[in-house]
Amino acid sequence: MDFLKELVEYGVIGLLLGLSVWAIGVAVERWLFYRRVDVSQFPTLDLCEIALTRRLVVIGTVAANAPYIGLLGTVFGIMLTFHTMGTSGALAVTSIMIGLSLALKATAAGLLVAIPCVVMNNVLRRRVSELLVQYKVQNGS
Repeated sequence: MDFLKELVEYGVIGLLLGLSVWAIGVAVERWLFYRRVDVSQFPTLDLCEIALTRRLVVIGTVAANAPYIGLLGTVFGIMLTFHTMGTSGALAVTSIMIGLSLALKATAAGLLVAIPCVVMNNVLRRRVSELLVQYKVQNGS
């Protein structure tokens, strides 16, 4: 069952860390793009919208799935705790608390990734809406 502990510690939390870095990278790239984009360069509204929304799905997907990945780590942590309790034959409060803290760490990591991703997604989508309105005003659509 040490495999489960390593999976929670390094697998789940590492995956969440990797996803958060990826989402932040996409958010920074998109924000810099929105700062310099000239919507009049696009021949149609559809092409403008496609260019503006490119890769935003990454941030939304990370935001939607990070809590579930954290929950998976929580389930693994609780399974590890029950296994430790069952194999030791004693109800040691120390081992129970260590296992539950490991499980809660995974939940917290999932939420710490999801909440900023939701905020970044909302801010960027709002900027896309503003740029699309700007395009419509400039082109009389």
